[in-house]
Amino acid sequence: MTVAVETGTWQLDRTATTVALKHKTMWGLVTVKGAFTTVDGQGEVRSDGSALGTLTIDAASLDTKNAKRDEHLRGADFFDIANHPEITFAVRSAELRDGDQVQVIGQLTVRGISRPQSLTAQLTDVSADAVTLNAQFSVDRDHFGLGWNQMGMIRGLTTVTAALRFKRSAA
Repeated sequence: MTVAVETGTWQLDRTATTVALKHKTMWGLVTVKGAFTTVDGQGEVRSDGSALGTLTIDAASLDTKNAKRDEHLRGADFFDIANHPEITFAVRSAELRDGDQVQVIGQLTVRGISRPQSLTAQLTDVSADAVTLNAQFSVDRDHFGLGWNQMGMIRGLTTVTAALRFKRSAA
């Protein structure tokens, strides 16, 4: 990334990290919002400034503040956690561009289906021992086998928002 982000291994700070989603439903009249409460990950900043890493999300940890809906989302119509308990984002390349903007290229895996995913994150709150990346991107749930759509109620893209705080790993 840059001189401001030290080379080495970084571990996700679970307590200071959020991964959330929102999607319009009921023919666009209602926005369902939820957050994953169990997220883990790590990364490595290489000597050339580039970075790579992995983010792992416990799909069962999705909380939309509606127990019945959450149970449905965990089932076979959506995340199918019995067969696919984790959602992963494998960062193949992350490079600092234009000040605090980080171009991220990776692979998102949901329900055992992997697709390339590119996004721009913002590097914030950088110190020698911690760094935060903020990102927002859209996902077409149909690309991941999440196509359940009773009476056409669910249309459009799902927005994913992440605030990922990493701490320097002990040497």
